Amino acid sequence: MAEFRMPSLGADMEAGTVIEWKVKPGDHVKRGDIIAVVDTEKAAVEIEVFEDGIIEKILVETGMKVPVGTVLAIIRPEEVPAGPRDLRERVPEASGAPVTLSTPSSRPPHAPHPMDLHGLPARSVKAGAERVKVSPYARRLAAELSVDLTALGGTGPEGTIRAADVERAATGRTIAGKLPVPPAGEKVAGQVPPEARPVAGDRREGMRRAIAAAMSRSNREIPHYYVQTRIDMSGALRWLEAENQKRSIEQRLLPVVLPLKAVALALREVPELNAYWMDDRHRPQEAVNIGFAIALRGGGLIAPALLQVDIKSLDNLMEDLRDLITRTRAGRLRSSELTAATITVTHLGDLGVEMVFGVIYPPQVALVGFGKIMEQPWAERGMLAVRPVLTATLAADHRATDGRRGARFLDAVNDYLQEPAKL
Repeated sequence: MAEFRMPSLGADMEAGTVIEWKVKPGDHVKRGDIIAVVDTEKAAVEIEVFEDGIIEKILVETGMKVPVGTVLAIIRPEEVPAGPRDLRERVPEASGAPVTLSTPSSRPPHAPHPMDLHGLPARSVKAGAERVKVSPYARRLAAELSVDLTALGGTGPEGTIRAADVERAATGRTIAGKLPVPPAGEKVAGQVPPEARPVAGDRREGMRRAIAAAMSRSNREIPHYYVQTRIDMSGALRWLEAENQKRSIEQRLLPVVLPLKAVALALREVPELNAYWMDDRHRPQEAVNIGFAIALRGGGLIAPALLQVDIKSLDNLMEDLRDLITRTRAGRLRSSELTAATITVTHLGDLGVEMVFGVIYPPQVALVGFGKIMEQPWAERGMLAVRPVLTATLAADHRATDGRRGARFLDAVNDYLQEPAKL
């Protein structure tokens, strides 16, 4: 039997609400099928399954908010016959009657090992004769904020202490030795009416909190360094104009696809930037999946991934970008698009911004920023002219690379943009 768990859809996600099941017990599913829709602080996301099988049992009903790592459903391999044994011996029942938060001493005997926000097992600290569960991020946060973990109760599975519990304790919203009270409006598993998605105002507020949490973590944990360069876009824009004359209006390329493809190709030359920093290790990734920051109409920002950008043609990349922007703003993203990004690109040129100095989104190790293409003085071979200039910046993790490698990356981006026909 396989356990289908609440996925972590970003470093800032601790819990999600199941708002729709696309399957029912007995349905056959295959890898890549959308089987549920989960609401996070940022968006409603279609969740994919990553194995073939039969839905044996759904454990979390619609409307329930549960922590990352919670088992949502059981998937039985097709070659395994359905049996009469009670699945609750392996997984606690999450649907049906309301779940009551309890102190760690009243944990169910067969509850699964709790997971932290990355889907990794949470660790424990001792409190007297009892062990108290605490996620790794909550442990680090408690050390930074001088919060005594042994005096807290947790709102995670099995009483696991989460980051939110630590933050509430640090701001005086909990009483030592007692369970923290969820803030007004926060819903707990088993207490959520199944009909309501957050309204637009709640979504924006939740998104700002989620972004703030991720960026605060990034600034605390990642030793950023920054480099920038100016790129003459004269040749690239001439080439783009000539190419677009051959296309219909619907098929024309936008200028943004050129630096996107240039970034992907430059990562082949500086692969250290196409990586994650996880478990105190630098982990380069093979696929070049670029998270592209997209502004939402109701406010807020999200950066779903364009997959395998380095091997896509400009036409395919433009088609994928249009589709991604449309689905992002319609709330129809897939879970893989929120978790697959290996580097992020933010482009604020359409808002008139000349340059962008971004904050890295963990566990990635780099973020590239592009501003507006602007006419600027340009000196070359003793001659002064006015050229369309794009300012490119790189924010990178000093644990993974240094300024010399970052400079080499931006130089490679510039080189590719000088020969747009090769993109």
